[in-house]
Amino acid sequence: MKSGFRVALAQFPCKIGNKQYNISRMKKYIEKAQSHDADIIIFPEMSLTGYTTRDLTYELAENIPGKSIEKMDGFAKEYGLYIVFGMPERSRKGDAILYNTAVLMGPEGYVGKYRKMHLPTHSVFEEKRYFRLGYHTPIFQTGIGPIGMMICYDIFFPEVARALRLQGAKLIICISASPAVRKRFFETLTMARAIENTCYLAYVNLVGIENGLQFWGGSRLIGPNGHLITELKYDEEDFSVGDFDYEDLKPVEAFVPTLRDLRPELYRSLMNFSENL
Repeated sequence: MKSGFRVALAQFPCKIGNKQYNISRMKKYIEKAQSHDADIIIFPEMSLTGYTTRDLTYELAENIPGKSIEKMDGFAKEYGLYIVFGMPERSRKGDAILYNTAVLMGPEGYVGKYRKMHLPTHSVFEEKRYFRLGYHTPIFQTGIGPIGMMICYDIFFPEVARALRLQGAKLIICISASPAVRKRFFETLTMARAIENTCYLAYVNLVGIENGLQFWGGSRLIGPNGHLITELKYDEEDFSVGDFDYEDLKPVEAFVPTLRDLRPELYRSLMNFSENL
């Protein structure tokens, strides 16, 4: 397997509840990514339906696999690249059990999914009203290396990225629907997660206005040394590609050996401390 790859980042304003429109927009960018020789394209959180779907979420959620997965599966196979996008997932065990999910498709078809672990329910956010917490941090062995995924608020919790990295993820993907008031937080935390884990981090954020919430875009690919490889515009629909090479991880890991210097006994202490907040 080669070590160097190209990632495409695509941020666009979704139409709330209009899957057909949102899928057509994603297809346009998938075609564009292929024309730029990208190996993977990443879309924002809940890009299938829009983020502020509220009570429509129950109607819009789908099983995985389902109709929308089948369409994205067809695109991945036709254009020969990996695709990451967000959607509301309905559990097969109950119609009212929903998850905020990131899906990974590939040239070989459906690869896997990640269910958001941390659901913001404060200020303008009400995710726990609709979604169940995810409980797992899987990584996926792909033709472009081991990939881990997270969603938006998860990035505030360094243990999620660390768990993915310790399982071997060299590229961590964070899809997001962050309002503009959180821009400074995400710019800082995405860089921190890449540096502290000596990995590549691709962050793709929603853009546009939904139900009075303005999403700031600013999607980016960050290298293991904190270098900003590519960055999309603020507050505008945008697309960009960036190259990453896993061989470049080696000198960074030697220069700042954070994984070597881990103190795992601290994690046991953290569990005890958190139970007594």
